[in-house]
Amino acid sequence: MGRTILVYGVIAGVTVALLMRVAMALFPEGGTGGMVAGFSSMIIALTFVFIGMKRYRDVELGGVIHFSKALAVGFGIAAIATVLYVAAWELYLYFTNYTFMDEYTRIALKQAKEAGKTVGEIAALAKEMDGFKALYADPISRMAVTATEISPVAILMPLLSATLLRNSQFMPAKAAIV
Repeated sequence: MGRTILVYGVIAGVTVALLMRVAMALFPEGGTGGMVAGFSSMIIALTFVFIGMKRYRDVELGGVIHFSKALAVGFGIAAIATVLYVAAWELYLYFTNYTFMDEYTRIALKQAKEAGKTVGEIAALAKEMDGFKALYADPISRMAVTATEISPVAILMPLLSATLLRNSQFMPAKAAIV
């Protein structure tokens, strides 16, 4: 079980890290496109939760897995992917001299101005962004915020996969051809 969790967790983590970087390159100003690309990359990467669970069920357990064991494998894979996602984000911040929050603030204020927000609304947004900058300056808080970005997908994917794969008739293992 441990080997399956490690292998598929690393594959999922590397995939989400690479796709995150691609999404950032495609949507440098974020926005709706950036959010869609970001969550899509998480979903794509965390399909390895399902793949790893199915392989474990079919190869290691002979085609039958209980919900709790499937859930343990799925959450293990998702946990490793989450840790690698957070590590990739921290590396990105390091290599960009931690300029992300300044850039994010600049873009948010620019978009607010372009949307015709009042001076008071823009000032309130600037104050809110300053609070977020302070939170983001603390590495532990920043890592927790980053982990919460992927956590909805990292929770739903193992739950959905365990629910489907506990039924041995769902995508059964193919018999070896002799």
